[in-house]
Amino acid sequence: MQGTLAEIDICSIFNLIKLGQRTGVLYIEPYSKSGFRKRVESNYDSVLGKKEELNSLYWFVFFVDGKIVYIADQSSPFLLRLQNYLQRYKVEEFFNSVKEIPIATVNDPEYAYLWLLLEKKMLTLEQVRNIVESMIEESLFELLSIHQASFIFEIGQPLSPQLVSLEISSLTKGIVQKIQQWKSFFPILSSPDQSFIIVNEAKLQTKLTPVAYKRLAYWADGRTSLRKISRCLDTDFLSLAKVIYPYVERGWINMIHPKGIPRANVRQNLEPQSTHIVCIDDDKIVEEKVKQVLESEGYKVTTIRDPLEALSRIFKLQPDLIICDITMPDLDGYQVCAMLRHSHAFKQTPIIMLTSNENFIDRVRAQMVGATDYLTKPFGDKELIYLIGKYIKRLSTSTIKQDNHKTQ
Repeated sequence: MQGTLAEIDICSIFNLIKLGQRTGVLYIEPYSKSGFRKRVESNYDSVLGKKEELNSLYWFVFFVDGKIVYIADQSSPFLLRLQNYLQRYKVEEFFNSVKEIPIATVNDPEYAYLWLLLEKKMLTLEQVRNIVESMIEESLFELLSIHQASFIFEIGQPLSPQLVSLEISSLTKGIVQKIQQWKSFFPILSSPDQSFIIVNEAKLQTKLTPVAYKRLAYWADGRTSLRKISRCLDTDFLSLAKVIYPYVERGWINMIHPKGIPRANVRQNLEPQSTHIVCIDDDKIVEEKVKQVLESEGYKVTTIRDPLEALSRIFKLQPDLIICDITMPDLDGYQVCAMLRHSHAFKQTPIIMLTSNENFIDRVRAQMVGATDYLTKPFGDKELIYLIGKYIKRLSTSTIKQDNHKTQ
């Protein structure tokens, strides 16, 4: 099943999946009137200069027997959504100490990290389920608000291990009601990504208790969005909007519009020379470009043109990350990725697929065989460097500490 939202709305797509009791993944990518949102190519510098998002906006909605079990949201910087949710449970120190990205459960590090926290008894099953349910509701709020997008549903193996199973009709009904309530705040409140500042402290203090004012003032820094506050406080941003709306309307609080989040500014190097990357691509030009660009950044790079040879050598090389072309002779990239994922040695190794097709069907196929991410050729040097850093580098300790300080 595939199409656009001009042909069918998202609620109807969900209902068809529910009625058929389907198990698989629904991929949804919004697009503008001018076409699909493109990945960053040669204009990387100008985009970065404008501080726009560097990756496409898309979601993977996982279903088991017609029920929603998880939504992977690719609109946030890497693992930032999970970091926000974890602040309420004070487990950031353990989260930051994890050296490898655990992706053995599913092709989404966020979901796998939650399972790791559960297995290590850092979170209870109830707490993990609460986070997943909140993530699903947050993503559905965004999905049910869009009107232009393409989608494809692929039948596949159930997401495992499974944390929650939510019935579609009651869930979407509640979200639609929240969207209608949110619209009543427009244009005074226009986005959950808005932050706020207090501009009339004296009048606001006359309306709030000292404790309530202190709590509100704590978050009124002009940088922390309603979305982040709701994640940290275990509430929804609609409830926050109801609290501040009257004071925004009176001019006592000013809303700050989001200017875009630079996605690469929270990463730091971990001695790249200690990182080994294997590139599997039968195209000599691509192979040489990857090697030249990444070696100039200090990474150790091994290139292999023959996919059959790669499968035999890669177990000896034990790389930290694998770049693999999709279109190759004898074995294509999907087959190589699937074989590697069946090996315990590479269940947690990031695998980035390369393709010449800007096609969301290819992206879904890559995700289904266990690929970690997807890069379209031709790609820019900085785009490649950014994507590698996204999976090789850990989140900046200093940035996280500054972020966490607000909740202490």
